[in-house]
Amino acid sequence: MAKALFGHVVAPAALRVVEENAVLRARVRRLEQELEELRAQRDAAIAHELLSLAGDNAEPALA
Repeated sequence: MAKALFGHVVAPAALRVVEENAVLRARVRRLEQELEELRAQRDAAIAHELLSLAGDNAEPALA
């Protein structure tokens, strides 16, 4: 009975807002994943650049 009443109580506009919210949350998740990948690529590029600048004289930092 409650499910039948719920369909009559909730306005279609409210359902549209809920659907839009779900779409936006999914988009945010995708963008966060993309950001994480870009940060990892940036960190790898920085590490590579630092190692190339050090050249053959590279020694462990704690040596």
